[in-house]
Amino acid sequence: QVELVESGGGSVQTGDSLRLSCVASGRTFSTYAMGWFRQAPGKDREFVASISRTGGSRNYASSVKGRFTISRDNDKNTADLQMKSLNPDDTAVYYCAADPFTITTPNYWGQGTQVTVSS
Repeated sequence: QVELVESGGGSVQTGDSLRLSCVASGRTFSTYAMGWFRQAPGKDREFVASISRTGGSRNYASSVKGRFTISRDNDKNTADLQMKSLNPDDTAVYYCAADPFTITTPNYWGQGTQVTVSS
């Protein structure tokens, strides 16, 4: 089992950058695929980005590709999301997720961190 805690959210303006961090508990972090999801007001939770156990494979939603970068540090038990060129459509609660098999349907979730982008 793994516990996830996100940080780094906040209120920014269009065009700004923000870096989210997810810290995981436990000694088996490297055995989990990691991902970031987000949920905007009145909308379903959606996939943002994922990274494989070793970091060798990354995937992004088309809406963030080229602007967001996911990374991980298996020594520090962290998975970060660097966000650039933010716009109001990126406003949402961002959730870190982990799963030992597939990040498509993760078993473990953080509590979320709010990102608000104003125009």
